[in-house]
Amino acid sequence: MKKILASILLVSLLQSCGRESMSEINTDPNSYYTTVPSTLVTYAEKQLTDYVTTPNVNVNNFRLTMQYWQETTYLDESRYDFSTRNVSNNVWLYLYVRTIKNLDQAKKLINDYQPTASEAATWPKTMKNQLAIIDLLQVYSYQILVDTYGDVPYTEAGDIDAHPLPKYDSGKDIYASLIARTKQSLANFDSTGLTFGSGEKIYYVAPTSSCGPACAAAQEVSKWKKFGNSLLLKLAMGIADSDPALAQATAQAAISGGVYTSASDSALFQYLTSPNYSQLYTNLVASNRNDFVAGKTIVDKMNASADPRRTAYFQLRNGAYVGGAIGVNSPFGSYSAPGAFAYAQTTPGILLNYTEVAFYLAEASARWGIGGAPATNYANAVTASFLQWGKTAADATAYLATHPYDATNWKKSIGEEAWIAMYDQPTQSFNFWRRLDFPVLQPAANAVSEANNKVPVRLKYPVTEQSTNPTNYGAASTAIGGDELFTKIFWDKN
Repeated sequence: MKKILASILLVSLLQSCGRESMSEINTDPNSYYTTVPSTLVTYAEKQLTDYVTTPNVNVNNFRLTMQYWQETTYLDESRYDFSTRNVSNNVWLYLYVRTIKNLDQAKKLINDYQPTASEAATWPKTMKNQLAIIDLLQVYSYQILVDTYGDVPYTEAGDIDAHPLPKYDSGKDIYASLIARTKQSLANFDSTGLTFGSGEKIYYVAPTSSCGPACAAAQEVSKWKKFGNSLLLKLAMGIADSDPALAQATAQAAISGGVYTSASDSALFQYLTSPNYSQLYTNLVASNRNDFVAGKTIVDKMNASADPRRTAYFQLRNGAYVGGAIGVNSPFGSYSAPGAFAYAQTTPGILLNYTEVAFYLAEASARWGIGGAPATNYANAVTASFLQWGKTAADATAYLATHPYDATNWKKSIGEEAWIAMYDQPTQSFNFWRRLDFPVLQPAANAVSEANNKVPVRLKYPVTEQSTNPTNYGAASTAIGGDELFTKIFWDKN
């Protein structure tokens, strides 16, 4: 943690020019940092989206773990060797430094800002909106950290001066705090205040002659409130097995508050053309490498039902969809490549979309009978996935006729369909799989011994934590039952 905190300190120093330099951009051409809060938010949003979408084996290997893809040449990560490349160090860098710390810095600038005379009347509402947006992005980031590792630094993670070697908080306590923070942020939104304008890239609405800045901001606030409620539902489902009472109450509050109802609500980060293209394009095209093919597990599953989404997920190889065996050398020329979406510069990065939320609704109704009928919500979720991938409602209806909701084994129904649907959201797929225990995944061939002949259910803590924060690392490792790939985190009960 000390090395990571040193990086945080460097970020802070780069951004501490003061209020008199609010419009100055950092001179580093490779940095997004400025002393303007909105630009810090832009940078954090991009780094967060880059993390959840990248297939870079140094950073995020969940497409491999969830058996969507298989490596063609270098097989280490397919076999769960995440230590050689110090993958966890990079995960913490993306989430703690590039995302959470930059959002912390934006918060400080907002709290320190002295509004002009013309801003004085509206600034309190605008300030609340800006802080609420930042807090929701931090909640999203911390949930990923807990879901990936279990106990992590939280209450002491943001203050390098007071806590250079931060303690780890329990995942259970962090979840409770994240739920409370999300509820507070939702309460703080005010549709009569402004937001960040174009400095916020996920829900920015450009003013027009018929809808000026105030009108556009009101639309943005409405979208962020739907995101907040949908995030609250996501948090609720995360602890559905470990704290069902809190989970159900939280899910009901989220549904009552208003979650996503269509694809237009989704939180997407729109990548652009060079040099701001998607992480998929970066690693599959710009790198001039052919490191991945489709994984046999999902290809075989979708082939068995002639799933129409195959045309979007994969490319044909010699007239068929063929997946490489998990953990086995799979030459690029012999197996199906990922679909065309992965080779496009501008494919949006998904933080949270309607398809994911629709599956949470299906699960909530199956567990607790809230939010509608389970079979209806299940059908809505599957249909949302079909539409997301360019298929029709009729295609979905035909598919559902042979893949109906099974009330006697709803975890299998929802788990298997969520796994297929989350093909481009592997970080979230990892959560569905661990919580619902479907599909049944077999460990990779020749998996590393530290996986204990199992598909990993968490990442191990960064090597830097063992060497620079050993006391707190040791306490956390003991608290979770051992820093192992096969140690289940607190909410993974089955």
